[in-house]
Amino acid sequence: MNQTYAVPAVAVVVLATLLIGGLGLRISRTTSDFYVASRTVNPGLNAAAISGEYLSAASFLGIAGLVLLQGPDMLWYPVGYTAGYLVLLVLVAAPLRRSGAYTLSDFAEARLESAAVRRVASLFVVGIGWLYLLPQLQGAGLTLEILTGTPDWVGGVLVALVVAGAVAAGGMRSITFVQAFQYWLKLTALLVPALFLITAWIGDDAPRARFDAPAVLRQHTVVRVDDTVRIELERPLTLTVTGSVDGTAYTGRTLTLDEGGHRIGAGTSLGLPEGARVPERITSGADPASWSQPLSGGMDGYDLYATYGLILATFLGTMGLPHVAVRFYTSPNGRAARRTTLVVLGMVGAFYLLPPVYGVLGRIYAPELALTGDADAAVLVLPERIVGGLAGELLGALLAGGAFAAFLSTASGLTMAVAGVITQDVLPPRGVRHFRVAAALAMAVPLAVSVVATDVPVADAVGLAFAVSASSFCPLLVLGIWWRRLTPPGAMAGLLTGGGSALTAVMATRAGFASEGWAHTLLAWPAVWSVPLGFLTMAAVSLATPRHIPPGTAAILARLHLPEDLVGRDRTQGAGR
Repeated sequence: MNQTYAVPAVAVVVLATLLIGGLGLRISRTTSDFYVASRTVNPGLNAAAISGEYLSAASFLGIAGLVLLQGPDMLWYPVGYTAGYLVLLVLVAAPLRRSGAYTLSDFAEARLESAAVRRVASLFVVGIGWLYLLPQLQGAGLTLEILTGTPDWVGGVLVALVVAGAVAAGGMRSITFVQAFQYWLKLTALLVPALFLITAWIGDDAPRARFDAPAVLRQHTVVRVDDTVRIELERPLTLTVTGSVDGTAYTGRTLTLDEGGHRIGAGTSLGLPEGARVPERITSGADPASWSQPLSGGMDGYDLYATYGLILATFLGTMGLPHVAVRFYTSPNGRAARRTTLVVLGMVGAFYLLPPVYGVLGRIYAPELALTGDADAAVLVLPERIVGGLAGELLGALLAGGAFAAFLSTASGLTMAVAGVITQDVLPPRGVRHFRVAAALAMAVPLAVSVVATDVPVADAVGLAFAVSASSFCPLLVLGIWWRRLTPPGAMAGLLTGGGSALTAVMATRAGFASEGWAHTLLAWPAVWSVPLGFLTMAAVSLATPRHIPPGTAAILARLHLPEDLVGRDRTQGAGR
């Protein structure tokens, strides 16, 4: 894509983030402002801020790429992300706000009266936060590399500096305005180009996208394959090759590939003629559509079991994401927290209507992205392909700015949540000064990992964060709010067993253990068994330790479930309360 206007667009987004963060510095006058925005954020503003931090680049770019590759079958991804807020609304939102806590660690200690449980919860908050921060920094680096050609670590460093500065400047008060602005920017950045693209598509007389048939190129296209891949041809294909095919090197030679499988070497350029079918890229030798078929071995990540594992992780993991939970503490009361969640459902649902449009249009105008492995770039390249000219460049710039806003908003919320835990549990005494130090520490670790370990799979890091959250904090929140017999030993055992097993399973997969078959499937997508394990362990150990039920259980449960005017105002507990 043309970067003439894209780079200035990214610069404007970064500058706007810093300016709005500076505004937060001017109006953040108390410690409570820094931690919970003095609990005065109205539902509309809070919902926009939550939506802004929740809709990361995986939503902005990734959903379109999935639809381009596999069609409407992959819409269960945004359904799972959105439905997580429905569970949050019904089971958690209002009681979590009424707890008077600031972090999930605060809630654990208040509910169970145990410093040990608090420490374990803090470890999981920081771990999940860092896991989720890593793909934001890596994605920013890749985006800036595409736009400017700079090394891939530059984008991550830029995001880290901007986010740490904005969080340290004004805390929660500042980040609330930043994230609300970035939600509306992301929505506008997708909506406006989509209207132009659909209009141009209608006027172009282009065919409809068909996902039950191979995509067809509408013009002669040169495709560069960066990594070695295998392709499958349903019929012979004549093309021009510069590089390696089936182990033989060619330089600008025209040849015909027979029906069947072929190996394309890294760095090979393929000149495909107009009307040619785009070769199907084979990643693991299995059918990409097997996610909807009965259990079949689990090699490729798209079988039915893996799909259920990801759906369960996104459905139940949302409530335990630290940057999502911390926002509910900024609501004035439990009723406002519920109202905020309802508005979030509408905002997130409206946003997710747009990425599939880009995926469908990408199937028509940029089908070769499925071969190169760059399907996520469909959102960025479509304006130039469909509209073209100055208008296409400007629309592409708007989308580039929206994509960078996605990195900034999600990273801001995560940094805020992790910094809060570090301030309370690592850096005594508590205060605004130490919070600013904590903000730098919260960003430093994932930044260092993103620079050193550039080959960490981004999608795996996001999925791991959801799986660990669903297996640890989901049982803690649900049982802590709705079951009076929960004990500190039970909570600690459930956190370590559920969350620890999910973390261990996926890390074992990444290390190469059990590389195929059922063992691989069970370890790579653990939520199906690790979530029930977390619940069962927490309940069983609690039932076995009835003498450890905290003496204040009846009082705290009344506080969680009764309206604020019946139990009095919030107690002052923890930082910012």
